[in-house]
Amino acid sequence: MSISESHQVHAQLDQLTHALDSGTFIQVRRLLNSLPASDVAHVIESSPPKTRAIIWPFIDQERSGEVLAYLSDDIQSQFLLAMDTEAVVSLTEGLETDDIADILQQLPDRVIKEVLQLMDKQDRQRVEHVLAYSKDTAGGLMNTDVITVRPQTPLDVVLRYLRRHDELPEMTDNLIVVNRSDEYVGLLSLSKVLVSDPSVTVREIMITDIEAIPASMNDSEVAKLFERNDWVSAPVVNAEGKLIGRITIDDVVDIIREDADHSLMSLAGLDEDEDTFSPVLKTAPRRAMWLGVNLLTAFLASAVINLFEVTLDKVVALAILMPIVASMGGVAGSQTLTVVIRGIALGQVSKSNSNWLINKEFLVGIINGICWSIIVAIGTVLWFDDYLIGAIIAAAMIINLITAALAGAIIPIIFHKMKIDPALAGSVALTTVTDVTGFVSFLGLATLFYF
Repeated sequence: MSISESHQVHAQLDQLTHALDSGTFIQVRRLLNSLPASDVAHVIESSPPKTRAIIWPFIDQERSGEVLAYLSDDIQSQFLLAMDTEAVVSLTEGLETDDIADILQQLPDRVIKEVLQLMDKQDRQRVEHVLAYSKDTAGGLMNTDVITVRPQTPLDVVLRYLRRHDELPEMTDNLIVVNRSDEYVGLLSLSKVLVSDPSVTVREIMITDIEAIPASMNDSEVAKLFERNDWVSAPVVNAEGKLIGRITIDDVVDIIREDADHSLMSLAGLDEDEDTFSPVLKTAPRRAMWLGVNLLTAFLASAVINLFEVTLDKVVALAILMPIVASMGGVAGSQTLTVVIRGIALGQVSKSNSNWLINKEFLVGIINGICWSIIVAIGTVLWFDDYLIGAIIAAAMIINLITAALAGAIIPIIFHKMKIDPALAGSVALTTVTDVTGFVSFLGLATLFYF
């Protein structure tokens, strides 16, 4: 999209918002159906539930499926559950197979069966083929709309075959070469087809060093392959090596975005499909559970502080300085945790290099601990005119910053090995470790030297 086109879309979006606010619904319908489907989906996702209910009926029926495909799973589900079976079938007409499968997966199994029964035989078989695989695998991500050729076919025959199509499937950069058993053999670049001698065969110019993606491969691994190899599309094969579909870059971009959303939202204990404008009664329970987990860790930290009640009563300055130690440890640990989780997500952290990474973070913790403990100690002495409390807080800070660095590196690695999402559970575990270590080291040293 050019800059001028982008400005035009933003202007149309502003007009749509104004029309909704003023209640001129004829203009709303006209504007909605002049915008690209992705922009209409953006408008819906940026609107409160009541406004969404107003917008949806104004979208032309032949465009509603395309718009729905751009919406998040949570909002898709809201619209789909309000439709009857015939409406869902009508909505999916003309959509890509993978988009239809994604939409149907938001419905109860009973409704999915009813929708499939109303589809024509060819569409039903294609969708069932994708639905047979989990949504977060290459098989669940693929599209069955592919063009295949045989190795022995001359290029002039391939060109005539292509011209018989009204249009090629979107993102077609390669034709997929298969044998008579439909087993994947290689790829034939369309650019090579156009510039090569028409008399040569597919076998002479096809690419054979690119392996097909197994249908069982996790979608995050698929995204890494696309990123690493700069692919536009890639073939997908079943366990027997037979071609069953292909994955295109537009679907991979969705996976990358979803993974980024997952990492960001999980740090706060939220679902990546969390709807910004979801109703209060739906949002509150989702957040309550994670707040409960955090409350338990807070009680643990409070119980540790309570052990040093006598010390706090005698040396009031400790209560004032105590949050500094815990806060510095929390920030240092979060920095390490974020870096390591990112490395795990990118596939950079493995058994062979994890010890080096832990040692590196340990040394970083020592350096930062020494530097900042000196600064805090000087500030404490100037504030309270007490050299002993300055030394105590300096020692506690060194201990906590080293512990935070080690915990920030080790916790996500351990969780990853245990098949627990480190982005979801890591921050709570880290906060507990840094709070408890900070309070025990600071108040424990104070108790030791003051009493």
